[in-house]
Amino acid sequence: MPIKRVWAPQIDFSVLRRELGLPGEFSAEVTAEAERAAREMPEGVDRTDVPFVTIDPAGSQDLDQAMHLSRREGGGYRVRYAIADVASFVRPGGAVEAESWVRGQTVYLPDGRIPLHPPVLSEGAVSLFPDVERAAVLWSIDLDADGTTTAVSLERARVRSRAKLDYPSVQRELDGGSPSELVTLLAEIGTLLARRAAERGAVNLPLPAQEVERDGDGWRLVLSAPLPVEEHNAQISLLTGMAAARIMLDGGVGMLRTMPGPKPEAIEGLRVAAESLGVSWPAGATVGAVVASVDPGSPRGAAFLDQAAELLRGAAYTAFGGTAGPVPQETGHGGVGAPYAHVTAPLRRLADRYVAETCLALHEGRPVPAWVLDALPRLPKQMSATDRLAGAADRGAIDLAEAVLLQDRVGESFDVAVLDRQEASGKRPAGGTVALDDPAVRARCLGDLPLGGRVQARLTTADPVTRTVRFETP
Repeated sequence: MPIKRVWAPQIDFSVLRRELGLPGEFSAEVTAEAERAAREMPEGVDRTDVPFVTIDPAGSQDLDQAMHLSRREGGGYRVRYAIADVASFVRPGGAVEAESWVRGQTVYLPDGRIPLHPPVLSEGAVSLFPDVERAAVLWSIDLDADGTTTAVSLERARVRSRAKLDYPSVQRELDGGSPSELVTLLAEIGTLLARRAAERGAVNLPLPAQEVERDGDGWRLVLSAPLPVEEHNAQISLLTGMAAARIMLDGGVGMLRTMPGPKPEAIEGLRVAAESLGVSWPAGATVGAVVASVDPGSPRGAAFLDQAAELLRGAAYTAFGGTAGPVPQETGHGGVGAPYAHVTAPLRRLADRYVAETCLALHEGRPVPAWVLDALPRLPKQMSATDRLAGAADRGAIDLAEAVLLQDRVGESFDVAVLDRQEASGKRPAGGTVALDDPAVRARCLGDLPLGGRVQARLTTADPVTRTVRFETP
């Protein structure tokens, strides 16, 4: 689908920061400790000869991952994934560690991020910039020609990225017909892994992303579907997260990202929605395969994916081992279709640092560090709380931009696509969620709505103070 951009005037996001109680600048103590750590280079195996590259959103400075992909003799692939070695720069019991527990993860707002770690680390000494030596936890994962993992190893290493790439430029290279070997392999391996994921029942929802971006003296609201190269890149991260989960389950200690699989009644409800929306669901096809066949840019496709999102509920962080308790009975992640752990974004997410240390210890056959074991029982609650906070910040920024954008158009009618609908129940009137094409806004709408259809709806509310946008049908 094309990228849609709509300009909005100046918007003050500071109210969101105050309302959510987001932290401000780092204290002098935290900053000084981070600066001292930034001057050190941790020990590690020298892998600077491997030509890694990073691929991130344009403008990113906190570069967690660098990759190198190659073919193996006799068939198959080798994936090398270097993850920023944050733990080597964060002293257990120190000020930086304590502050990272307060923050939990990096929170992104249109007017600036609230970083997990001081920028001297997250956008400096630990970030995997090109042409400089950096410390990393290096994962090496061998795949056979079918994409099955045949071997996994990891080590502390010193690496040197060769290039800082971004998704749009890599996608243009891929579309241009003469991609580099790396880009060719990324698409090849990503497609292979996505196919295997669909076969095991994984559900990947390529929902269009809605973001607020700075545009000169104002802001623009952007709606765009993920680029194919973003999906390929995500498969490499998922592959690593599944390898981490396997190591921890075999070792009996660690923390997983879990999610129950879709319930049969939810799948049946999605089948009914597919039929009403004209989405083909061949006999024997998995939910993941059907979702992968849908065009997210069409109104009916978007409505189907919105319905499918209801299947992916109940995500949690599940720690086990030591005082965290035994290995849980349910270890899978319904969206991934396998056990999975967060491990590839330690600059931006607290949990990944502890998961990486657990995996390193288990792989090397040594005890998991006491500071990690002490943290495991406390991590799920903290990560869940900061997930909610980050989600509230993201949604609040979009709601505010939508309300500012539409506040002078109350009373106008718009052509909208119906993404979901609810029948009237008790005192609750019938309604649902609708999406405007231009501007790219999603909002609640009162009325009897045809799922996946298009209707005329009148804008009744656009209030920047309450960050509320509402429509109703005649």
